[in-house]
Amino acid sequence: MKVFCILSDERAVQSKSPLMFSRILKRQGINGTYVPFFVKPQDLESAVNSIRILHLAGANITVPYKEAVLPFLDILSESANIIGAANTIVRDGDRLKGYNTNAIGVMDTLNSVGFEVDGKTALVIGTGGAARAVVFILNWLRASTIYVVGRQKEKIAAICQTIGGEPLELQSLTDRSWPVDLVVNASSVSSRTDSSEMADLIQHLEVPGCQLIFDLNYGREKNFWEELALAGNIPFLDGLPALAYQARRAFALWTSLQVPPEDFLEALRED
Repeated sequence: MKVFCILSDERAVQSKSPLMFSRILKRQGINGTYVPFFVKPQDLESAVNSIRILHLAGANITVPYKEAVLPFLDILSESANIIGAANTIVRDGDRLKGYNTNAIGVMDTLNSVGFEVDGKTALVIGTGGAARAVVFILNWLRASTIYVVGRQKEKIAAICQTIGGEPLELQSLTDRSWPVDLVVNASSVSSRTDSSEMADLIQHLEVPGCQLIFDLNYGREKNFWEELALAGNIPFLDGLPALAYQARRAFALWTSLQVPPEDFLEALRED
């Protein structure tokens, strides 16, 4: 039996990845399973080494370890190295290679809804691994301007210096209106229970002319990004399609099988 996994903190058990991948494995006739592992920060290196020791077939890395995992891998793909974050691990014997399928997953998702990035202006909220992947792919797709928004100046500066974008402090969002074409929430915050401060701030955000609000999170009740979209009559997209598209890419790296993205989306939406 092949065993795949996802490594995260206590949020591992909330991920839809185990259900989605388990259904895909079954449909593809692969004798395998996909399980969530709750890993404490101080145990991350040991958890990564266990992929070798237990001969796991592959792994995903999600919040908050996409950046922290890099020192424990033997080699990185070009995109993972540039982005500075990995969300997929492929085991080749005792060697572990880190990939970033988040970036290409975002591209596939935007393509699926017909959003053309070339020449557009974007506002990206977040400074973690997901945000780094979003900025990377938007820059690669030739966005004209990418504002990178976050609380920590050092992290914002690091993204802009190494990947691209223009730094913008979080509190600046309500200083004036931001006529951007695309808003991407790449932070982990989407509801008032996540952060009442962020909820209040986004409630006063003005994005005239915005063509799409894209929240990489999913399954949040009273999502204030969706409320912002509804208030401005702006199309809204949550993170489920992006999860499906990046998962498809990860699955191909593990198995060499090219499964249609619709299969992953269907696996996510089944009761």
